Amino acid sequence: MKSFERVQPKSWDDAAQLLAKAREEKTSSEAKGAGTELLDRLKEHNLAPDRVVDLRRLTSHSSIQRKSSSSVSIGALVTLASVAEELRADFPALADACLGAATPQIRNAATLGGNLCQRPRCWYFRSAEFQCLKKGGVECLAKSGENEFHAVFGNNTCAIVHPSAAGVALVALNAKIETLASGGGRTIAAADFFQRPEVDIFAENSLKPGELIVEIHVDKPQGLRSAYRKIKQKQAFDWPLADAAVAWRDEGGVAKDVRIVIGSAAPVPWRAKAAEALVEGKRIDAALAARAAQAALDGATPLGKNAYKLPIVAAAVRRALLAAAGLPVDAEAES
Repeated sequence: MKSFERVQPKSWDDAAQLLAKAREEKTSSEAKGAGTELLDRLKEHNLAPDRVVDLRRLTSHSSIQRKSSSSVSIGALVTLASVAEELRADFPALADACLGAATPQIRNAATLGGNLCQRPRCWYFRSAEFQCLKKGGVECLAKSGENEFHAVFGNNTCAIVHPSAAGVALVALNAKIETLASGGGRTIAAADFFQRPEVDIFAENSLKPGELIVEIHVDKPQGLRSAYRKIKQKQAFDWPLADAAVAWRDEGGVAKDVRIVIGSAAPVPWRAKAAEALVEGKRIDAALAARAAQAALDGATPLGKNAYKLPIVAAAVRRALLAAAGLPVDAEAES
């Protein structure tokens, strides 16, 4: 591991200035929250910064604030465990997405902002032995290689899957992400925050160099229903084979403003728009959930070794829809 300078800013503005100064000096610099993902990349020789700007001891943007009875703001430094514990009543999809991440030890340290900014876990990208497209190579090695855990949607350019379960839930909840930079901040819709490889092969989100997430804003319209479900190989610590978050407004017993988002299946949290259109304006029951689950596979382009993920994606969507509607999952119907 290459030696680096660790800097502890006195404020978020100070952090933004330090990152801006590093750019001016042409010095490689990384921001760190808990550092769980940063440490992985350092150990894997996937990253070798000259400077690490450590945000962990900053006191602002480290709590959950209720702006009103229908709106919350979550600081970027809030841990996944805190989100899971404090927001279950209002946003069960987000709570379950955070609760299911990693292990209890990591959830009690990892921050929501850091979780959203994770880099992909693709072994071709992570390994120092491979020069894949995301590292300046000429092709996505997963497309013709070992791709059993890779994307089944949006994989024409690069077959990574986005690793943030919280991101899947936040897109379903139509959240907004507030940022800070030396030149001023902005607010980005969660759906626009995540970026496909066709837009920029070297980045998975729309943050500019030196720009930091500071708050995540989530509204709770009247009648909001949401749920998150994931399916993984082993039920202890594991990355999902597929996950899904759903959200809608219950209006007189029918679903309005439906959002169905699939995770672990595309380079970004993937909107299942055909399934959304099928469910919109209808009362959800087991039969409709099953049809919507199949519609969620519209546009899938599985690779040589991952077509098995398609029924798993469908099952995750179906279970999330039933959970949000308060209906039981019939295990027999999954066979």
